[in-house]
Amino acid sequence: MPDLKDTYLFSQLDDAQLDRVRSFSQPVNLDDGAALFEAGDEARRFFMVIDGQIKLSRLSLNGNEKVIEVVSAGHTFAEALMFLDRPNYPVRAVALGSTRLLAIDNRAFLALLRESVDTCFRVMGDMGQRLRRLIKEIDDLTLQSASGRVAGYLCGKAHRQQTRVEFDLETPKGVLASRLSVKPETFSRILNNFTTQGLVRVKGGHIEVLDLAGLRAKAESAGICGQSVGPPSVNEKPSP
Repeated sequence: MPDLKDTYLFSQLDDAQLDRVRSFSQPVNLDDGAALFEAGDEARRFFMVIDGQIKLSRLSLNGNEKVIEVVSAGHTFAEALMFLDRPNYPVRAVALGSTRLLAIDNRAFLALLRESVDTCFRVMGDMGQRLRRLIKEIDDLTLQSASGRVAGYLCGKAHRQQTRVEFDLETPKGVLASRLSVKPETFSRILNNFTTQGLVRVKGGHIEVLDLAGLRAKAESAGICGQSVGPPSVNEKPSP
């Protein structure tokens, strides 16, 4: 279970500052499918995922859901809103599975930031890295093929493995499909094609990469291997 100290945003705080953050934070427990907040709600808090996942999404004019991000354990979200005069959440946040979070008061954390230059730079670095990922994602989603986007996602997941190149899809396939801007049936068809080509073996939500070089080549041919569609690992730091 991730601790505040293990999370990038709080990693430069000393013990006394971490205790202060805990003092103005509250635990939040959500069942699968429960909404944390709706788009347009007043943003008085930002959040850290302790266990589970949070889906951030928006609805299009025709009622279709577009998944903006899936936030996993050890990551924070909505912290950039604390710098706005009258912040409102721009997306809907819903739990994927049983999820535990820490809700952190914006005003209290801003007061702490005024005392910690290092933490201010951490926040700016985090926001800058997210902006770079979003710009990269715009390129991926508008310029690359659906197969390339799925290959890039799998390639990025495989790069984070320390031993065997296999992993479980922690996020439901339908949510991943929306995240990658493909239809669920298209996502399944692409995985089947990759299986036929000997690139991967799929069993339910478990993926075993059989030919990492081939998968990487397919992703690189679309220009997106190691792409940004999906959350970084807990230990991943923003690049300079």
